Order: sequence, then structure tokens, then C-alpha cells
Amino acid sequence: MKGVVAIIRSAEPIDILQTGLALVEGGIRYVEVTLNTPNALDGIEALRESLGERAQVGAGTILRPADVLRAISAGSQFIVTPTLQPDSVEVCRKEGVPVLCGAMTPTEIQHAHNTGADYVKLFPAGTLGLDYIKNVLGPLPMVKIVPTGGVTLENMTQFLKLCPAVGVGSNLVDLKLVHHADWNGLSSLAKQYVTRAAEG
Repeated sequence: MKGVVAIIRSAEPIDILQTGLALVEGGIRYVEVTLNTPNALDGIEALRESLGERAQVGAGTILRPADVLRAISAGSQFIVTPTLQPDSVEVCRKEGVPVLCGAMTPTEIQHAHNTGADYVKLFPAGTLGLDYIKNVLGPLPMVKIVPTGGVTLENMTQFLKLCPAVGVGSNLVDLKLVHHADWNGLSSLAKQYVTRAAEG
């Protein structure tokens, strides 16, 4: 996993398929749909069918092993947990699906890595900041951290100098554009993130 992971999250029903297609049209190659978005599993399934090999589709806000299995059944190609969940990581390892396990403290980060997580999702990255990640990677250079929460066009390249990928939610998946079905606008915004990531 490298670059930008676009996170689709909404408390209200949205057109997940068109949102994902617009993001991929803008160059995004990893799309995460959080399970607390209405009809998330249907949306994941529809995206997988429509996108083929153009992008990978994953499930986020996984809270328990049962969520992992439901998401994989819908076609999820990667799993993202918001918290440290060794049991969910174990299921992912067994199913052969990459997992980004949520963690914040150095102890949690090492634990997530030791349980077999492919990546560690650090949240809220914007609040913790670049120095925090630098300090953590000092004693734990083997961990692949994916900063999430507070990642913007302005700070993204700084994060990508330290980390293989970043997770970007509302700053990229602008729900105003989604609700107005402004798919060209969403694609244009995605292209800005992809271009900026490539520059870093």
C-alpha cells in the first residue's frame, strides 16, 4: 500500500458506488468504505464489481472479527480497524487479507505490529503530529504507520516522507460534493491529492 487511501464515511445514505468511481477517476487507488456508512457492504460489493483491477476496495471501522468476515464476504481487499484488535488481525491473517490495525501509543503500535498487522493506522495523526511519528519510528523503525485523521493537502507530503501511505477522509471525500452529485468536482479534488502525493 502506497500513497493515498480515500475514506468514504457518512452518517446518511450516499451513493457509495459513484463516490468511489469519482475518486478512482481522479487517480485514487485505495478506497476504504467504513461500515458505519449506511449500506456499506452493498457499496463495497458494487465497487468491486465496477472497478475490477483499477483500485483496491477495503472496509473500515471494523470493530470485531465478525465484521471482518462480513466485509471479506462483500469483497473487501483490505481491512481497517480504528482500535487495537488482535482478534480481528488474526482473522485477517487467516483469510489472507491485509489489515491496517488502529493504534496510538508506542505500546499499542508495537503490539499491533507483533500480532501481524501489515500496517498500523495512527489516529488522530493531525493532532499527534509529525514529531510524534518521528519519535515512535526511532525505536520502532520496522512499523509501517499510516497516519489518518487531520491529513490535508498541506501536510500530506510531510507525512508521506515518513510513512508509506496516508488515510484521508472528509478533507478528500467532501460530502458537500457527494450530496450534490458533483462527481467531476470530487475527481478533481482527488487528482489534487494524488498529484501532491507524487510530488512528495
